Amino acid sequence: MKKYPKAYIAACRARVDADLRAYRSQAGETPSKEFEARFFNDQVLLLDYMFVHRLSGIEGKDGNPLNEVRVLCNSILLNRGKLQVDRLPGWPNSAVAGIKLPPEKSVLKLKAGDDVRLSEADFERLSKAFFIELDKKFG
Repeated sequence: MKKYPKAYIAACRARVDADLRAYRSQAGETPSKEFEARFFNDQVLLLDYMFVHRLSGIEGKDGNPLNEVRVLCNSILLNRGKLQVDRLPGWPNSAVAGIKLPPEKSVLKLKAGDDVRLSEADFERLSKAFFIELDKKFG
Protein backbone atom coordinates (compact mmCIF):
# COMPACT_ATOMS: atom_id res chain seq x y z
CA MET A 1 0.00 0.00 0.00
CA LYS A 2 1.20 3.46 -0.85
CA LYS A 3 -1.47 5.20 1.22
CA TYR A 4 -3.95 4.21 3.90
CA PRO A 5 -7.28 6.01 4.25
CA LYS A 6 -7.21 8.45 7.18
CA ALA A 7 -10.36 6.81 8.57
CA TYR A 8 -8.61 3.41 8.60
CA ILE A 9 -5.56 4.83 10.39
CA ALA A 10 -7.85 6.52 12.93
CA ALA A 11 -9.78 3.29 13.51
CA CYS A 12 -6.54 1.36 14.07
CA ARG A 13 -5.27 4.03 16.47
CA ALA A 14 -8.60 3.84 18.33
CA ARG A 15 -8.26 0.06 18.59
CA VAL A 16 -4.77 0.38 20.08
CA ASP A 17 -6.05 2.98 22.55
CA ALA A 18 -8.98 0.71 23.48
CA ASP A 19 -6.62 -2.23 24.03
CA LEU A 20 -4.48 -0.08 26.33
CA ARG A 21 -7.58 0.95 28.30
CA ALA A 22 -8.73 -2.67 28.55
CA TYR A 23 -5.29 -3.78 29.75
CA ARG A 24 -5.25 -1.06 32.41
CA SER A 25 -8.72 -1.95 33.66
CA GLN A 26 -8.06 -5.71 33.78
CA ALA A 27 -4.43 -5.86 34.85
CA GLY A 28 -4.84 -3.93 38.08
CA GLU A 29 -2.13 -2.06 39.91
CA THR A 30 0.68 -4.58 39.53
CA PRO A 31 0.33 -6.98 36.60
CA SER A 32 2.91 -9.73 36.44
CA LYS A 33 5.92 -8.91 34.25
CA GLU A 34 5.27 -12.10 32.27
CA PHE A 35 1.68 -11.15 31.45
CA GLU A 36 2.66 -7.56 30.64
CA ALA A 37 5.42 -8.66 28.22
CA ARG A 38 3.22 -11.26 26.51
CA PHE A 39 0.34 -8.83 26.13
CA PHE A 40 2.41 -5.99 24.72
CA ASN A 41 4.55 -8.18 22.49
CA ASP A 42 1.28 -9.40 20.99
CA GLN A 43 0.14 -5.80 20.61
CA VAL A 44 3.26 -5.12 18.52
CA LEU A 45 2.29 -8.03 16.25
CA LEU A 46 -1.21 -6.56 15.91
CA LEU A 47 0.16 -3.09 15.21
CA ASP A 48 2.28 -4.42 12.37
CA TYR A 49 -0.47 -6.64 10.97
CA MET A 50 -2.92 -3.76 10.65
CA PHE A 51 -0.46 -2.17 8.19
CA VAL A 52 1.32 -5.28 6.92
CA HIS A 53 0.94 -4.29 3.26
CA ARG A 54 2.81 -0.99 3.59
CA LEU A 55 5.48 -0.67 0.93
CA SER A 56 8.96 -0.95 2.40
CA GLY A 57 10.26 1.50 -0.23
CA ILE A 58 8.01 4.22 1.20
CA GLU A 59 8.63 3.06 4.77
CA GLY A 60 12.36 3.45 4.26
CA LYS A 61 15.18 1.56 5.99
CA ASP A 62 16.63 4.26 8.22
CA GLY A 63 15.65 2.93 11.63
CA ASN A 64 12.32 4.76 11.92
CA PRO A 65 9.50 3.44 14.16
CA LEU A 66 7.90 1.57 11.23
CA ASN A 67 11.17 -0.32 10.76
CA GLU A 68 11.43 -0.93 14.48
CA VAL A 69 7.99 -2.54 14.61
CA ARG A 70 8.85 -4.71 11.60
CA VAL A 71 12.12 -5.83 13.23
CA LEU A 72 10.40 -6.49 16.57
CA CYS A 73 7.80 -8.70 14.90
CA ASN A 74 10.41 -10.73 13.07
CA SER A 75 12.38 -11.07 16.30
CA ILE A 76 9.33 -12.19 18.31
CA LEU A 77 8.12 -14.68 15.72
CA LEU A 78 11.33 -15.97 14.14
CA ASN A 79 14.13 -15.52 16.67
CA ARG A 80 12.57 -16.69 19.96
CA GLY A 81 12.06 -13.13 21.15
CA LYS A 82 15.69 -12.03 20.76
CA LEU A 83 16.19 -8.82 18.81
CA GLN A 84 17.73 -9.41 15.41
CA VAL A 85 17.96 -6.92 12.59
CA ASP A 86 19.85 -8.94 9.97
CA ARG A 87 18.43 -11.96 8.19
CA LEU A 88 18.74 -15.27 9.97
CA PRO A 89 20.50 -18.14 8.20
CA GLY A 90 17.91 -20.35 6.55
CA TRP A 91 15.16 -17.76 7.01
CA PRO A 92 15.26 -15.49 3.94
CA ASN A 93 12.09 -13.68 5.02
CA SER A 94 13.26 -13.11 8.60
CA ALA A 95 14.23 -9.50 7.94
CA VAL A 96 14.01 -6.80 5.32
CA ALA A 97 17.39 -6.44 3.66
CA GLY A 98 19.20 -3.25 4.46
CA ILE A 99 17.18 -2.01 7.45
CA LYS A 100 19.35 -0.10 9.86
CA LEU A 101 18.16 0.07 13.45
CA PRO A 102 20.83 1.71 15.59
CA PRO A 103 19.80 1.38 19.25
CA GLU A 104 20.44 5.05 19.99
CA LYS A 105 17.98 6.08 17.25
CA SER A 106 15.29 3.53 18.06
CA VAL A 107 12.32 4.08 20.35
CA LEU A 108 13.09 1.14 22.64
CA LYS A 109 16.91 1.36 22.50
CA LEU A 110 17.25 -2.43 22.20
CA LYS A 111 20.50 -3.96 20.92
CA ALA A 112 20.88 -7.10 18.81
CA GLY A 113 20.42 -10.13 21.04
CA ASP A 114 18.37 -8.30 23.71
CA ASP A 115 15.13 -9.92 24.85
CA VAL A 116 12.04 -8.34 23.30
CA ARG A 117 9.77 -7.95 26.33
CA LEU A 118 7.73 -4.78 26.06
CA SER A 119 6.22 -3.06 29.04
CA GLU A 120 3.11 -0.92 28.91
CA ALA A 121 5.26 2.23 28.79
CA ASP A 122 7.42 0.76 26.00
CA PHE A 123 4.39 -0.07 23.88
CA GLU A 124 2.78 3.28 24.48
CA ARG A 125 5.92 5.13 23.30
CA LEU A 126 6.39 2.77 20.35
CA SER A 127 2.78 2.91 19.14
CA LYS A 128 2.69 6.72 19.34
CA ALA A 129 5.91 6.99 17.33
CA PHE A 130 4.63 4.35 14.87
CA PHE A 131 1.40 6.27 14.17
CA ILE A 132 3.26 9.58 13.78
CA GLU A 133 5.59 8.03 11.20
CA LEU A 134 2.70 6.19 9.51
CA ASP A 135 0.73 9.43 9.17
CA LYS A 136 3.75 11.16 7.61
CA LYS A 137 4.52 8.47 5.07
CA PHE A 138 1.22 6.70 4.40
CA GLY A 139 -1.57 9.02 5.57
